Amino acid sequence: MSSTPESRTPAPFTADDYRARMERAAASAADAGLAGVLVAPGPDLVYLTGYQPTAITERLTVLVLAAGQDPVLVVPTLEAPDAEQAPGAAALTLRDWTDGKDPYTVTSPLLEAEGRFGVSDNAWAMHLLGLQKALPGTSYVSLTEALPMLRAVKDAHELERIAAAGAAADQAYGEILKVRFEGRRETQVAADLAALLMRFGHSQVDFTVVGSGPNGANPHHEAGDRVIQRGDMVVLDFGGLKHGYGSDTTRTVHVGEPTAEERRVHDVVREAQQAGFEAVRPGAACQDVDRAARKVIADAGYGEYFIHRTGHGIGVTTHEPPYMIEGEERPIVPGMCFSIEPGVYLPGRFGVRIEDIVTATEDGPGGTGGGRRFNNTPHAMAIVE
Repeated sequence: MSSTPESRTPAPFTADDYRARMERAAASAADAGLAGVLVAPGPDLVYLTGYQPTAITERLTVLVLAAGQDPVLVVPTLEAPDAEQAPGAAALTLRDWTDGKDPYTVTSPLLEAEGRFGVSDNAWAMHLLGLQKALPGTSYVSLTEALPMLRAVKDAHELERIAAAGAAADQAYGEILKVRFEGRRETQVAADLAALLMRFGHSQVDFTVVGSGPNGANPHHEAGDRVIQRGDMVVLDFGGLKHGYGSDTTRTVHVGEPTAEERRVHDVVREAQQAGFEAVRPGAACQDVDRAARKVIADAGYGEYFIHRTGHGIGVTTHEPPYMIEGEERPIVPGMCFSIEPGVYLPGRFGVRIEDIVTATEDGPGGTGGGRRFNNTPHAMAIVE
């Protein structure tokens, strides 16, 4: 049986891929008026170099990027052998420091003494303070503020991974519909979802929201000990990482036959999700997606019960820029990947949310471009037992 693109193991990223990312980051920093970028262990470092330390400790590890100079990764000597094996190691220079030495004396010569630098959001305060002590004239701004679109536009290889993650989440949803809901605790169904994500190739499960009955009115409800009952609406929101890229999908199911009101609310959310999807096109503002989905819900009389943004970006993490929210005027670009997940939450009663991951494409009706879904399970309310 032939494999589909979603089932194949993608080819590894090469040193050239990482070199191009680092060059693009350095150029973007210069365009933003920054002297460079400092990247601590975390998602940005993985994205730019492929390096993920086995343990993140108090020892300084930092990637220094600046236009016109070669990338340098400063690491503790005891971790240098692992760093040398990183997929992007051939595209950078490694400098190590030993315990008992001051790591900032190794790092500070790489920085412009009066420069303003973008810093990955998860950098340790002690490291920034150490650099400021060594170079009092430097200043720092978070990458989310300075370069929010650093990882936002995905290339074809990244899109292949996100498609595979989405297909795996869809498979998990197809299987969870076969399990029994009534009489079981939310935590048991959540455990089933986590196991299914791993079964279909995820290396990491980030969340398994199972919100039954009144718990579904809390968008980020942690699965608890509530026993699911016949007549419950159940919000299922789950995702994680496969091939290093994220999945995130939500469907709302019902245990037994729903009431007319429950069907109506579900239909409203389904129509809102479709309206958000139809608003996706290159050049449209991110807020246009939010507006399109929110209008449907507001027109139906449930506007006050849609209490969160319509979507968030996804990539090497399951939540990242861009955000589909009022006030975000940034234009959508082909290759951006983000969720569209409107919801209605009736306190003390039930909630409904429907979510797909979508990418913007250059191809679309009239040549204006459009969107492609990475989740393709039915939006209709599924009835479970």
